[in-house]
Amino acid sequence: MYLKKVDGPRSVTLADGTVMSQADLPPASTRRWVASRKASVVRGVVYGLISQAEALERYAISEEEFLEWVRAVTEHGEAALKATTLQRYRQP
Repeated sequence: MYLKKVDGPRSVTLADGTVMSQADLPPASTRRWVASRKASVVRGVVYGLISQAEALERYAISEEEFLEWVRAVTEHGEAALKATTLQRYRQP
C-alpha cells in the first residue's frame, strides 16, 4: 500500500477524542456549503490539519467569510453556520 505525500499531518485528534483525517475535509470542488462542511473546515484549521491559507485557496473563500465561520462556531456552535438561522445569530 502506498500513501500519498501530503504537507502537514495526515490526521489529528480532536478535543472529544475523535480522529479527523484529510479524507474528512470536503472536496476542493465543493460549491454547496452546508453547516457540516463549514464546520469540518473550521475544525481542520483550528486543530492544525490544514493551514488557514491553504483552506482559503483550496475552497476559494475569502478570509472574512472564513473568520465569520470561526466566530459563529465559537460563539454559538455548528448550528450558527446554517443559512436558514443566519439572522438569529448575526450581531446587530
